Amino acid sequence: MLRLLIALGIGLALAVARAAPLPVAGPVASGDARAVRGVVAAQLDAFAQDDAARAFSYAAPAIQAMFQTPERFVAMVRAGYPVVYRNASATFFVPQRDGEEIVQTVHLGDADGGIWLATYRLERQADGSWRIKGCDVQRASGKTT
Repeated sequence: MLRLLIALGIGLALAVARAAPLPVAGPVASGDARAVRGVVAAQLDAFAQDDAARAFSYAAPAIQAMFQTPERFVAMVRAGYPVVYRNASATFFVPQRDGEEIVQTVHLGDADGGIWLATYRLERQADGSWRIKGCDVQRASGKTT
């Protein structure tokens, strides 16, 4: 009886695992990889230069609609993502495709030696360009010296 319950439990777990959609991660064409990295790097540079209009220009239309002005957008980034707004270093990982989006992870260092992982999601626009539709920032373990 115990073996039957274990077998049923394993079978149910496998069925659920097969039914759950898995993220579609895959390679990114070299041209798209360069373009995505360029957009993220350009936005980081715009923040460093206090160029709100340029930083805002790299945000996807839905983000622009949400914040309406470059000043509101930059105020949100400054308050909620200080390491994105001002970082001491940025190291780009190899981007990955996730369905129609590209995920670009960036290792950011802050002025105090703290390290962070910023995961950007970018979407292709009708004109073929890439724009940032979101960024998740998590503190990583360790410190730089």
